[in-house]
Amino acid sequence: MDHKLKDKQIIFFDGECGLCDKFVDFAIKYDSKRKFVFAPLQGKTAEKLHLDLETSTSVLLWDKGELKNKSTAAILILCQLNWWLKPVKIFLLIPAFIRNWVYDFIAKNRYKWFGKKESCRIPTKEERSYFLD
Repeated sequence: MDHKLKDKQIIFFDGECGLCDKFVDFAIKYDSKRKFVFAPLQGKTAEKLHLDLETSTSVLLWDKGELKNKSTAAILILCQLNWWLKPVKIFLLIPAFIRNWVYDFIAKNRYKWFGKKESCRIPTKEERSYFLD
């Protein structure tokens, strides 16, 4: 991992997933303190970390060297975005196997429900500073 990214929080997302794309839009909009940077699971940063799109979930959080996945990643991201989302953290009290069952059900159906893109998201000029690759 690049030394300057060691202390970053990176949100990895499925660049071809419509739901993931909406999640990235939401995170960019409400990340007022710019805590996060983004990288598609199909990109070079994910490749450097040996993240495999086939075995990865739709959203992963690289938090200063530690990888969080599934519902834990989604909750930790959401509760850091804005003050009114902090209560989302209470869902961490629910056992992970229950949270992840719901997460896996949504992830399994995400392309059917939200569509699949032909290629990864291309950030706008304004968004480029948020993306690693």
